[in-house]
Amino acid sequence: MDAWLEQLLVILALPKFGLSTVFVVSFISATLLPLGSEPVVFGLVTLNPNLFWPAVGVATVGNTLGGALTWAMGLASHKVVDRYQHSKHHLRALDWLERLGPKACLLAWLPIVGDPLCAVAGWLKLPFWPCLAYMAVGKFGRYVVMTTALVGVFRN
Repeated sequence: MDAWLEQLLVILALPKFGLSTVFVVSFISATLLPLGSEPVVFGLVTLNPNLFWPAVGVATVGNTLGGALTWAMGLASHKVVDRYQHSKHHLRALDWLERLGPKACLLAWLPIVGDPLCAVAGWLKLPFWPCLAYMAVGKFGRYVVMTTALVGVFRN
């Protein structure tokens, strides 16, 4: 087992396999697990400035696919949410999401609320492909802004 773990760490190590690391961390961070992918993107871009756009692209794809998984988990979660369906906050949030539709997924990049937003979009059975497109646009914008800002702040 130790050899398997060591091999996995070698495969995911920066900078040799940096883009795969960015993908995995970005994917996982878009699920409901509390993990941030920006430090990994920043670290790779700091070590390899020529990988700015590939890193942003891979992070966007990984984070968007993770958002799609979260959407699917939301679609499957009707039974859990049924017991809360009559609370005041729940009804207000559902009304807001139903009015915005898939465009609400543009906010999937937000910390704390973005990932649950994708789950609720799936639970509401909002159309998958438009939701995915809005997720991708929002997440791409976040990675461009965050990585550019971090590179600018920490430039030697």
